[in-house]
Amino acid sequence: MDPCPFVGGLSGLSPLPPLTAPRPAARRGSARSGAAAAALLAVAVAAVAGAPAAAGPPEGGHAIKARLASRSLLLDIAAADGQLVAVGERGHILFSNDRGTTWTQADVPTTATLTGVFLLDRNLGWAVGHDAVVLHTGDGGRTWTLQRSAPEEERPLFDVYFADAAHGFAIGAYGAFLATADGGATWEERRIGEEDVHLHHIARAASGALFIAAESGTLLRSDDGGASWKELPSPYEGSLFATVPLGGDALLLLGLRGHLFRSDDGGRSWATLDSRTEAMLTDGIVLGDGRIVVTGLAGVLLVSEDHGRTFALHQQATRQSIVAVAPAGEGSVVLAGEFGVRTLAAGELAAPHGTPKGGEAR
Repeated sequence: MDPCPFVGGLSGLSPLPPLTAPRPAARRGSARSGAAAAALLAVAVAAVAGAPAAAGPPEGGHAIKARLASRSLLLDIAAADGQLVAVGERGHILFSNDRGTTWTQADVPTTATLTGVFLLDRNLGWAVGHDAVVLHTGDGGRTWTLQRSAPEEERPLFDVYFADAAHGFAIGAYGAFLATADGGATWEERRIGEEDVHLHHIARAASGALFIAAESGTLLRSDDGGASWKELPSPYEGSLFATVPLGGDALLLLGLRGHLFRSDDGGRSWATLDSRTEAMLTDGIVLGDGRIVVTGLAGVLLVSEDHGRTFALHQQATRQSIVAVAPAGEGSVVLAGEFGVRTLAAGELAAPHGTPKGGEAR
């Protein structure tokens, strides 16, 4: 996990000053790097700042099968209809069809670090990452095809979203916004903002509105399926890492240093919530029973039982950083982070120091 943007690892200690590097010549905008999504990427802080990633396996080729892949650095996880897919460093992709009890490593045609994954249903999915890689699966994550790779761009992609089997978006560093209308076979680059800030996370509300959380307090909204975007008032000038639609016009916004905000009008105004932590907040979901779970570095788990108005802090005893969370059914969740993948049962979410359980990759 080198280099790491935190002194002593991802355990939530003080962040190092951001690395600086020349931006690609074709890009415009300020030289702000911020603690972008790559504060989550222990192997890739340099890439997010615009510099080449640290030395490791050569990009390209196929990811190496590893018996302990389920314990490697994993950076995102997606769930659909009982299927789970997690992605991370060295091109690792793992899938599970038993609620995260066991995991199988997929055959993946890249060794690039993968940072985002999206499942449209239990079969169709896409993953993105360094080298501007886009991968596609049609069988629930068992096999993958490479749809796009552009290492010469020196812009990692951070997240991906599809409205249906044809139309989708991939977002990333320096304002990267790619659109496809043919399931990812071809991608068109668009410019959606005045500055080339890093675009970290894209989410869809039940109303159909799309939200993008980005660096430097940038928050974008689209009400026409991504054809156009407008910047919303931001409650924070630091980096924002995720939005969590709660239903109706309610929305959570997650940021650096434990910054947590709630909007009840679709992002037009914000109230500050007490997160009870200064750790960076990374992801969040709404469970079927109505509870809301927010994750963060340093083993932070925030749980709300009142529709996101207040949160209780349940910090994991290991203090290992949690990057992503997905529902696993029956009130349980699957966590992804520097520990790999772990499952927390519904009852463990109520335990302040619950010890997650994990499965081995087959």
